[in-house]
Amino acid sequence: MAARVRAAPDHERARSLADFETSGVAHRYASALFDLARDDDALEAVEANVATLRALLDESADLRRLVASPVFAAEEQIKGLSAVMEKAGVTGLVANFIKLVAKNRRLFALPGMLKTFDALLASHRGETIAIVTSAEPLTEEQQKALVGVLAEKAGGTVKLETHVDASLIGGLIVRLGSQMIDTSVRTRLAALRNAMKEAA
Repeated sequence: MAARVRAAPDHERARSLADFETSGVAHRYASALFDLARDDDALEAVEANVATLRALLDESADLRRLVASPVFAAEEQIKGLSAVMEKAGVTGLVANFIKLVAKNRRLFALPGMLKTFDALLASHRGETIAIVTSAEPLTEEQQKALVGVLAEKAGGTVKLETHVDASLIGGLIVRLGSQMIDTSVRTRLAALRNAMKEAA
């Protein structure tokens, strides 16, 4: 008997198309920024400014709203972001790049652009990016120790991308390439709850 294929609901197809569009836009713009930075011998300066922008977006819900919401006009976004970047010391190539992205109405893809730039830079340097999520910010000593362990596992240089998620309660979630290492308390509690349900 022929297998019956269930069509995805319209909202799921729309979300998939939107994600695909955002990913494509992010990669095109990030590639352009990387090429310009490499050609200008400014990779380290751009890397520092990109890291500053990512930290600002992580810390400020208002900034994320300014970037993501189509309600704001391009002029409003450029004005707001210019003030934020000036205060944070984000200048030169990255500042001009962000203004161009805003002018072209592509700011919705900015988080993806910054993440993709980091991935391109890591590949250029022969590094592996480890995405680490913890319940609390990792200290410098903890990050160094983690880099050492992960570098041994990856067989090469590792660069950390850190995130904080208080709902983890404790422990870490680490994505190293295609590998996932989950030592979070939240995951262990969920496993315990499932085991208790099965035993009931």
